[in-house]
Amino acid sequence: MPLAAEAPPPLEPDQVEDLLGAAMEAVAAVDPRRGPALQRLAGAWDARAITPEMLLPRREGVEEGPVVTASGLDASTVTFLAYATLRPVLDAWFEPARAHFADAAWGRGVCPFCGAPAGFVDVVEGGHRRLACHFCGGAWAFAKLRCPLCGVEGTKDLHRLQAEGDDAGYAIVGCRACRAYLKELDRRERWNGGPPVLEDWASPHLDVAARREGFLKPVPALLDLARIPSSASEMW
Repeated sequence: MPLAAEAPPPLEPDQVEDLLGAAMEAVAAVDPRRGPALQRLAGAWDARAITPEMLLPRREGVEEGPVVTASGLDASTVTFLAYATLRPVLDAWFEPARAHFADAAWGRGVCPFCGAPAGFVDVVEGGHRRLACHFCGGAWAFAKLRCPLCGVEGTKDLHRLQAEGDDAGYAIVGCRACRAYLKELDRRERWNGGPPVLEDWASPHLDVAARREGFLKPVPALLDLARIPSSASEMW
């Protein structure tokens, strides 16, 4: 069970309101057509019908969550808004516990701290694989031949696209079983790479390649939202 389920972080609206506002403005900038739904979200927030706790990762996902219901936003947008808003607070809240999980045999594809799905993969010394959480900044060891998003094991369903040239060290790792993917960075080759969330945001061309192969990313970056979801007509 993720730590947040045992010890929920204290979240006050005033603590995260400016962050949520900035994230909403960024979403509106990449896709103004989401404007009406964002306005509904702002109204629900002001009325306290939406609270910070409702942005926390949910085991069942956000598709049927209160933020989607109140705003009409698509699940990808709500996911981005959630981690862009909560990341600084959750990172600070879980920081004292990080060392206790450094060598834990967690073995799951969701963050042991906040419960969010993995957002990125780092390959470190010895070829070991570490998953990274965009929601809270957590990181944890994970099996090399297991999909962190659906749990299927082995090479049969693994689809790997290895970048070359200027992008050497990066890879796209997709799963044919669940059609999801994560980007991976070999830190042994690119030792001066940035934090996982920045590496993810700074490589949208790799996301384009993954989408062309029919894969989807569970935790979107801002530029991923420039693509209108199939349910966009339902946003207003």
